[in-house]
Amino acid sequence: MPDLSARKRITVSGYGESLYEVKRSKFIGYCKPVLTAQEANDFVDEIRRKHADARHNVYAWILKKEISLQKYSDDGEPSGTAGLPVMSVLTKNEVTDCAIVVTRYFGGILLGKGGLVRAYTKAAALALKEAGPKVMEMCAVMNFRCDYSSYDRLVFEIKNHGYVISRTDFGADVDIDVTVPLDMVEGFSDFMIQVSNGTIEVVKQGEIEAQTEEVRVEFDESEEDDEFP
Repeated sequence: MPDLSARKRITVSGYGESLYEVKRSKFIGYCKPVLTAQEANDFVDEIRRKHADARHNVYAWILKKEISLQKYSDDGEPSGTAGLPVMSVLTKNEVTDCAIVVTRYFGGILLGKGGLVRAYTKAAALALKEAGPKVMEMCAVMNFRCDYSSYDRLVFEIKNHGYVISRTDFGADVDIDVTVPLDMVEGFSDFMIQVSNGTIEVVKQGEIEAQTEEVRVEFDESEEDDEFP
């Protein structure tokens, strides 16, 4: 997992959906970015309406960006076998500002407590993976201008060193914005002095939150196997 500072958070890029089947039971996972409790609750209600005939619509969500808040529900499943495993997928991956709903259609075969935990965990993790977890970080927008004769070389050096060009405007000369994590601003300025032989002036234009990394989804599967429907 990324080493998160106070300026970073992990959330998801967009909507994700998954289907996991075990012993004829279907577990359909849904994942979506949310910023408020109202958005999270609306998403849960949307899935409940979509699957009004389902036996359970389990959910978990965590908010951080605007207010720290979290909630989960087993929705009728045995305590600790559904909502908490879904929540654990979010917490283990340090994902916030995100809601996951897992709909279960019972297939007629008992899964056991461990089976339920594993199934809800896997369905949630697959949906989270489909939604595209990413690290969002506060970054500086660093601006500079260059002439056309040096543009290709500078762009190559900037990208080759892992910096992200967020805007390019071709006019009388080339006007470029580079998005740089706040703790790398000084290093970027020194880097630009070096690659331009001191001919380019870099100016900080402001700060934005931007994606800096993608994230691999991780989850654990319980081995418990007590009998529950």
